[in-house]
Amino acid sequence: MSLTAAEDDSSSEIHLPADINWDMLDKSKFLFLGAALFSGVSFTLYPIVVLKTRQQIMLNAISCFKMATSIFRSEGYRGFYSGFSTSLVGTIPARALYMTALEVTKSNMGNITSPAMANAVAGLSAAMAAQLVWTPIDVVSQRLMVQGRRNRNFDSRVVGLKNYNGGIDAFRKILHSDGVRGLYRGFGISILTYAPSNAAWWASYSISYRVIWGCIGCKKDESGYRPDWRAVVAVQGLSASMASGVSALVTMPLDTIKTRLQVLDGEESLPTVLQTVRNLVKEGGLGGCYRGLGPRWASMSISATTMITTYEFLKRLSTKNVESFA
Repeated sequence: MSLTAAEDDSSSEIHLPADINWDMLDKSKFLFLGAALFSGVSFTLYPIVVLKTRQQIMLNAISCFKMATSIFRSEGYRGFYSGFSTSLVGTIPARALYMTALEVTKSNMGNITSPAMANAVAGLSAAMAAQLVWTPIDVVSQRLMVQGRRNRNFDSRVVGLKNYNGGIDAFRKILHSDGVRGLYRGFGISILTYAPSNAAWWASYSISYRVIWGCIGCKKDESGYRPDWRAVVAVQGLSASMASGVSALVTMPLDTIKTRLQVLDGEESLPTVLQTVRNLVKEGGLGGCYRGLGPRWASMSISATTMITTYEFLKRLSTKNVESFA
């Protein structure tokens, strides 16, 4: 979410830094720096994604600590980065699409609706645009995360029982056995998961951001308050964490179903979404749909906090005239 300018100065004594919209950005610099910065974020958080994915294909629940210990003992630190190179290749264009759709939509809607609604619609459109690239990458990288896992606690239909020689080999084999549909398996439910999740996240973030500043403003004197960069970053991080909690709880069952569908072997008749839900409930009750919630919540909170502070820093680095927005 962008920092709000002093658009509310008439009714608030908190003077926030000026907003930076799409027209103010150097687009090439914005996308290039964004790819570099968010690649670093992805590298840092990828082990948590691996833990979440493997937990979601387990027939029986297992703690994150035991899962992490098992991965380290059997595969070493490389096990936590299975499929990362493939994921990184997809992250760059997906992030570019996401950021472009997000900023263009926010800029176009900012003057005709409330900030929360503008951010919700922007998050929705950004997620839908990014999934065109991200779903095939997600399918391939998730299969690489679980490949070769001959564990009796894993669903016997998962393609983890197969072995791929890297992302390109996995891409070719999936395309050969299942066609393009195989690469877009779970696309519909990915949209249902990430589009509402992004809309809810950006709207919640916008509301949390203003509520927190409102509470801070109530404790300041009438002379007004101009927060320094440390206070701004702290409020951004707290708002992002709060929004992530809401988003993770709402969308976790859909994310679990999506993961199960994307790693199932195409050589057998594939279950429907409803059958997948029934299998999860049969394995662990309603809690089965929330398997991997801990890593996902942690991943979303850390990722969101890092992402929003990095994103705002990126926008300030990418302005056409940095001095004007300092």
